[in-house]
Amino acid sequence: MSLIRVILAIIFPPLAVFDKGCGSILITLLLTACGWVPGVIAALVILNKDK
Repeated sequence: MSLIRVILAIIFPPLAVFDKGCGSILITLLLTACGWVPGVIAALVILNKDK
């Protein structure tokens, strides 16, 4: 998880998980639409799962 991805996850979460697949993008987009904080948390979890 690079610093650029973390900053991108905070600014616009769906764009940070763009290369993780369609499901990750949709989940993050829906959670971001429900509220910014759930979208950021989901993006960070998805990015951290790649370790």
